[in-house]
Amino acid sequence: MTTADLALPIKSAEPSTSTMKALVYHGPGKPAWESKPRPTLQHEEDAIVRITTSTICGTDLHILKGDLSAVLDGRILGHEGIGVVEQVGKDVSEFHVGDKVIISCVTACLRCDFCKKRMYSHCRNGGWILGYTLDGTQAEYVRIPYADGSLYALPEGGDEDAFVMLSDILPTGFECGVLNGQVKPGDTVAIVGAGPVGIAVLLTAQFYSPSEIIMIDLDDKRLAVAKQFGATTTINSADGHAADQVMKFTKGAGVDVAIEAVGLPATFDICQGIIGAGGHIANVGVHGKPVTLHMEKLWDRNISLTTRLVDTVTTPMLLKIVESGKLQPHKLVTHTFPMKDILKAYDTFGNAAKDGALKVVLKAEEVVLKAEAQ
Repeated sequence: MTTADLALPIKSAEPSTSTMKALVYHGPGKPAWESKPRPTLQHEEDAIVRITTSTICGTDLHILKGDLSAVLDGRILGHEGIGVVEQVGKDVSEFHVGDKVIISCVTACLRCDFCKKRMYSHCRNGGWILGYTLDGTQAEYVRIPYADGSLYALPEGGDEDAFVMLSDILPTGFECGVLNGQVKPGDTVAIVGAGPVGIAVLLTAQFYSPSEIIMIDLDDKRLAVAKQFGATTTINSADGHAADQVMKFTKGAGVDVAIEAVGLPATFDICQGIIGAGGHIANVGVHGKPVTLHMEKLWDRNISLTTRLVDTVTTPMLLKIVESGKLQPHKLVTHTFPMKDILKAYDTFGNAAKDGALKVVLKAEEVVLKAEAQ
């Protein structure tokens, strides 16, 4: 269906070509940087955004491994980005052509029953669809449904490397990890996984002044970064005895909050093995395989276990904190690539331990050329 079919009144900056370049999924292990039709407005609440900055998420790696079967051959990946509004449907009231915007990983219609409960992740007309069931942001252009509920204005002069973290990892770490884990002052918190989302959990957990934050990972480089960002103790789990080390550290008591930020059976098992009586296990990671819930050990421990897909309800608050400079997520960026080199970027991000990668940022050609001219 095209805008001609719908006869939509639109406001636009006229495109010079009908095609664009994008990162396209062709099955497990088969990404390709190729030409695709440029998106057009499909509904009156859509916006077309020209991408200036995007990034790669651990969830994208799960997709490329084949963990998420809902992603079909031909899908453009990516759910994080910053860009410039190129076109808007007539019912978009909050944004205009030329506005610089942060794209939320979650699309919200703001009208359905789930949206009214602020559970935008389960919006009946949206939710997490970008790069999943709808073409995403690892492209030169993207169509954003329900733009008024799915975009945020980029503060004037804002650092795109910092604010792109508000697309996903900061609200994900905060909502799914810190809030669901009910972190409170004086808690002992363990975060299993020192990747970008785990570091986002680490940064936002400090809002609540826990007494200890234990970071657990296989990669000493990432553990060193975690230490710089505020972890009080780090544990390398390569020997398979991370849970024993945590229990020794806590003198057998276990932790108040265990946050799983990887999405693997082994990392979920660590959380189960270290949670103390009355504690909270908060799952953040995307799981592609079954895990075993050890009820034979947990049934009498008075614990809670939460799962969640980010709702992005805290994004406006987090945006203010980033804008104030009190939260500096640009420090998570370790590598920057032109968008056209996205396959190299995926290789770097997928081999994070070898390349020391944390967050990999992608820049549009116009941004790269501007930077080179300065």
